[in-house]
Amino acid sequence: MSRIYFDNAATTALDPVVLETMMPFLTEKFGNPSSIYSYGRETKMAIESARKTVAKLLNANPGEIFFTSGGTESTNTAITAAVRDLGCKHIITSPLEHHATLHTVEHMAHFGLATLSYVKLTDRGHIDIKHLEELLAGSKERSLVTLMHANNEIGNLLEIKAVGELCEKYDAIFHSDTVQTVGHYPFDLKKLHVHFLNGAGHKFHGPKGVGILYVSENITIKPYLNGGAQERNMRAGTENLYGIVGFAKALEIASERYEQDSAYINGLKSYMAKQLQERFPGIVFNGDTNGSSLYTVLNVSFPMTERSDMLLFNLDMAGICVSGGSACTSGANSVSHVIKAIHNGNAADMVPIRFSFSRHNTKEEVDVVLEKLKELV
Repeated sequence: MSRIYFDNAATTALDPVVLETMMPFLTEKFGNPSSIYSYGRETKMAIESARKTVAKLLNANPGEIFFTSGGTESTNTAITAAVRDLGCKHIITSPLEHHATLHTVEHMAHFGLATLSYVKLTDRGHIDIKHLEELLAGSKERSLVTLMHANNEIGNLLEIKAVGELCEKYDAIFHSDTVQTVGHYPFDLKKLHVHFLNGAGHKFHGPKGVGILYVSENITIKPYLNGGAQERNMRAGTENLYGIVGFAKALEIASERYEQDSAYINGLKSYMAKQLQERFPGIVFNGDTNGSSLYTVLNVSFPMTERSDMLLFNLDMAGICVSGGSACTSGANSVSHVIKAIHNGNAADMVPIRFSFSRHNTKEEVDVVLEKLKELV
């Protein structure tokens, strides 16, 4: 049975060209970048070359790009540094954030390191910008605003430029979790007022276990991991050499292909949304599906019935890979915190399914999934 993979927001297939670029560093170019002899120097050069590539593609300075193990580490580093090093004693976030953000800010609040405010949502699940400004204006302490650029479950996009301008106005630190958008949209970091931003290679056909943290040159922070001088004294530990090389190559390919891939993937999403609407009258799309939304993600709730209750499981049995929400919590068979938040907690009678697409998917696959859904629901 051939599998259909519609869970690209969780992870993507490694591009063969990326693997080819990584191979020499998995085999003969194995030197430790911290060593001073030739083996070490060539791997150190490969890392710095990757850093320059990433910085150029995001229109940042190479000195603002730090390689990490992925989005979760980057988020933890940014939030910790904002509270510990930049004097942020008030954190503003939303109930829709990834658990890497929510659990970290809850940890800060639990230990009395910062107070916590949640910005209200609009009826379509967007951040209420007016309420965000009220929270910033009313804060007696310096604030950290941590809001994701695109929601990993429903795909809603943040007005990142507008939020950055508000943060500038109220002298707040701004961290945006951009894991779902780096590699999927062009970025110009010189034009965005953002202090921290993160990316993960495996979301755009790069390797797992490698990410970036952008740290604006306008701030100075201390390391999150101690014990070595790697990453310009900012992250201890031997660098994930082949991961870093792969990350830069994947980002390069994603940037080159942006126009064609985004148009193609958006076409698949629109086609599937239209077909679902026509064939399943009781469904509800979660988030701002036809508005300001990530072109790779389509989240739809089927009404809860005896047949739809086991929908995810039955699709899996049919060789169709989709998720009920975030891949990080896919073991749990309950409605996610994001779906609950956008439906004011009234989501018990829903079976939400997230379809997320990549350039490897086809219209034929969408048709197969639609037929299978008809059979199962």
